[in-house]
Amino acid sequence: MGDRSAIEWTQATWNPVTGCTKVSPGCAYCYAEAFTLRFKRGGRFIPGHTTIKTHADRLEMPLKWRRPRLIFVNSMSDLFHEEVPDSFIIETFQIMKQASHHVFQVLTKRHTRMAELAPKLPLPDNVWMGVSVENQHWVEQRIPELKKVPAKVRFLSCEPLLKALDLTRYLDGIHWVIVGGESGPKARPIHADWVRRIRDDSVAAGVPFFFKQWGGRTSKARGRILEGRTWSDMPLKPPSPPTQHRPVGHQSVSLAEPAASSLASEQPMAQV
Repeated sequence: MGDRSAIEWTQATWNPVTGCTKVSPGCAYCYAEAFTLRFKRGGRFIPGHTTIKTHADRLEMPLKWRRPRLIFVNSMSDLFHEEVPDSFIIETFQIMKQASHHVFQVLTKRHTRMAELAPKLPLPDNVWMGVSVENQHWVEQRIPELKKVPAKVRFLSCEPLLKALDLTRYLDGIHWVIVGGESGPKARPIHADWVRRIRDDSVAAGVPFFFKQWGGRTSKARGRILEGRTWSDMPLKPPSPPTQHRPVGHQSVSLAEPAASSLASEQPMAQV
């Protein structure tokens, strides 16, 4: 956790909650679980074994970061985990509202709880809401629930991409699509045809498309070039970050207006 991140589609991470429980096939080889076990910060993310910890002392951290940045919320957990109290989730969103100079990216696999809590949450324009969809079953389960959330930006993380996805009926009301292959010693394969289809569907729908990685034994093993270029489109212009962390390919638009996919972006993005 900190004010720098090597994750290509964000600039920083913030973890007011740690620990998790595996809920779908994308969780099988969870990097957060591996990190937790490696550094002896908790146990395995298995059902019936509580690993969730809320960290009230971390809540105000974004308020102390003066330079605006994109912040991935709970890269090591899921904010909408059933063991996280409603009051703590609401307090976390209140901090995001106060820290209006940042943009917060909230990604969850707990789609039902997210949709149920949404009416109680402050959802300012600087809070983006997303769901993970690793196969068609979770496309059909999670995306309709995401669309119930009145966020300025709603996004999909198709990572790890485990099967071919048909998103054609689901992209209306979605503002960003991220795709990535799995990484790690047990990484499951990703097929180029799966990636191209999601790219083509996104472009046809005018939804910005971000290809994060092919994956492999490490996240950088096979790079992130798709058909001779990187795809680093963003839904809105992010806060001005340091040069080495600026996502290439974003639209130069106001934070107030969603952007169409930037098809002219052909520069390779530096690996960080």
